[in-house]
Amino acid sequence: MTGVQLQARDRVIFFPRRPLVMGIVNINDDSFSGDGTLDQGTALQTARGMARNGADVIDVGAESARTNRAAIECSLELARLRPFVEAFDEAMAAESAADNEQVWPPLLSINTWRPEVAAGILPVGGHLLNDMGGLPEPSNAGLCAQHRTALLIMHSVGEPKIPHLTVTWEDPVEAMERFFREKMSLANDAGVRPEAIVLDPGIDFAKQRDDNLRIYRHLDRLKGLKRPLLLPVSRKTVIGDVLDLPDPRQRDPGTIACLAAGFLRGASIIRVHNVPAAFQALRVLHALESEPNV
Repeated sequence: MTGVQLQARDRVIFFPRRPLVMGIVNINDDSFSGDGTLDQGTALQTARGMARNGADVIDVGAESARTNRAAIECSLELARLRPFVEAFDEAMAAESAADNEQVWPPLLSINTWRPEVAAGILPVGGHLLNDMGGLPEPSNAGLCAQHRTALLIMHSVGEPKIPHLTVTWEDPVEAMERFFREKMSLANDAGVRPEAIVLDPGIDFAKQRDDNLRIYRHLDRLKGLKRPLLLPVSRKTVIGDVLDLPDPRQRDPGTIACLAAGFLRGASIIRVHNVPAAFQALRVLHALESEPNV
């Protein structure tokens, strides 16, 4: 991806470069992969460990994305997020980068889809708003414009937190191209700069097994949108479907396979639970694919 940049508050990331590793921190007791915690100290220690092991971005969320669970109250989500965000910079200052290509200090991504929560947390901090709601209206985009926060737009249909198990796509990638152009226009009209937008194909969200596999195969078609592509590969249901592994915690080898497919097809950010494995895999892939200086 030639000449693309991501602007996030006072930070600028230039692509092409080694894909960024986004580490997942869940401040909840309902994570689908069983790695959540309600203890702020434990959450910050997890983030510190991820940074130390190569994470370029820390994605913190306080509500499980599981569609078979009701949404929590906005006040509870804020109460979980705020202490973490307030302590993030100090926590990162105690660590150091894993190598000289890692984004340092790591960017902080706020994982929420509700404008009420975004309005309460973005004044406190966060470089990126990870909105899994699909931007149905411009409120979150307006908040990002106000705080100069980058905006991640995830492809999905319908309301979040509701399973969409019967949605089918003739060509999911073509549908995404139309969706993202529409949502990027909506975000731009709300004041978000084009350079502050990240796109996410929303693996497993309103998509079935074959839809997800097709997206992995044809991810490079989305490069024409000229925005960084975040690929959420970690422990996804599609991996469990292919390997017959119902326990998400057993899906890390399959996650690395999806990471490699994404790397080869233009993914800019890889979202994972197992940061050391992803960081090491991307370092090797990047070395294999990079032309040596002669």
